Amino acid sequence: MDFFRGGQWESRSRTIDVENPFDGSVIDTVPQGSADDISTAVETLVEGARIMRKMTAYDRCQILRRASDLMEARLDELGRTISSEEGKILAEGQLEASRAREVIDLSAEEARRIAGEMIPLDAAPGAAGKLGFTLRVPCGIVAAITPFNFPLNLVCHKVGPAIAAGNAVLIKPASDTPLSALKLTEILLEAGLPPEAIACITGPGSELGRAICEDSRIRKISFTGSHEIGESILKSAGLKRVTMELGSNSPVIIMDDADLDLAAEAITASGFANAGQTCISAQRILTSSRIRGDLLDALRPRVAALTTGNQLEEGTKVGPLVRETDAERVETWIREAVGSGATLVLGGERSGAVCTPAILDDVNPKMRVSCDELFGPAVALTHFSDLDEAIRLANDTRYGLSAGIFTRDIDRALRFAREVDSGNLHINWASQWRADLMPYGGLKDSGLGKEGPHRAVQEMTEEKMVVIHTQG
Repeated sequence: MDFFRGGQWESRSRTIDVENPFDGSVIDTVPQGSADDISTAVETLVEGARIMRKMTAYDRCQILRRASDLMEARLDELGRTISSEEGKILAEGQLEASRAREVIDLSAEEARRIAGEMIPLDAAPGAAGKLGFTLRVPCGIVAAITPFNFPLNLVCHKVGPAIAAGNAVLIKPASDTPLSALKLTEILLEAGLPPEAIACITGPGSELGRAICEDSRIRKISFTGSHEIGESILKSAGLKRVTMELGSNSPVIIMDDADLDLAAEAITASGFANAGQTCISAQRILTSSRIRGDLLDALRPRVAALTTGNQLEEGTKVGPLVRETDAERVETWIREAVGSGATLVLGGERSGAVCTPAILDDVNPKMRVSCDELFGPAVALTHFSDLDEAIRLANDTRYGLSAGIFTRDIDRALRFAREVDSGNLHINWASQWRADLMPYGGLKDSGLGKEGPHRAVQEMTEEKMVVIHTQG
């Protein structure tokens, strides 16, 4: 596929192969863009931002509604594209495509809800006769820098609200998984989005990301990815508005009164979906020492039943990681943990980019499989004696994106909610659950700002204060 820039589709002599992670076969090629391509794209987007700023909320809503309808008609194609380039199984690819369509639909609704507020200026001394209100206006150009693991839905979480808010948008998709973003660009153009108002440039993140950060015409950056890259963006972005959704190593606390069947079901779903390549994957399973054996008895057969292989074949439950090097890293971390005293209950074998789902027990919190972001199909069990220790262990991390607890005790549950430092907290479910309309974001090194169409629109608009000085 070509990329889209300056109101037209363009190719380049230098290209990037997009490969199926399972067997390395080339699905497609995309242009390898450069910093100059970013600069030229922004020249057109400046005009696109002017066009979008003048467009009515009704018209922006209608563009997004038409895009949602077009996505609905192409769900199977979009789902297969996601699975082919990213490696998640077909059922997960189709679910992502459906969720992405919903995000665009939610964004259409938000386009009609952008409003300021009345400010009671007469409550201030000497302000009699003053009338105040705020207006929300578009930022201008929003840059969406997106990750490989949800190559359509996380693009929609940035692009949908940007359009709803009246901005032009520059998409820089992950080099491993650019096809879904390019197909979304096609759909938005077909839905009537002005071609000057969107660009999708493929290429190396180091070069393109630097160009995005250094271009003062870009007012807002929305980034999802690693903490290290997010920190680099913040250092070089200058006076830009930023939203950062970064990494995590999510804890799930299993208390001694937990429903262990429910806990095992949730850990299996949350720890191994998308081969563990989810920012809010259940990674650190903090288990009461009183029920450690019972939890393993409930968890082991569920995880053992997760068949691995070709993500495009029926019956596969866990596909490959996006790159073989990532699978090698997961394998290495598991071996390191075992070598340092952890017990490998099952799994942990690698073939190419495929890793069999693993359960590690007796994990020291200082091991890399616990203290760093694994981003792979393994869960690490650490034991605690009481809730005080469980909360201390949950908070003993630089991250704070999502956490869960299983307990029948409402006092324990509410204490967890108050004291665990995490942007998303789940009671009687594991860490991986998200409704696309909810505010979503992390604490500590897990990010800045919130996603979800309503909150994203707020962060992609700026506020003006208007004061009317009446003489009456």
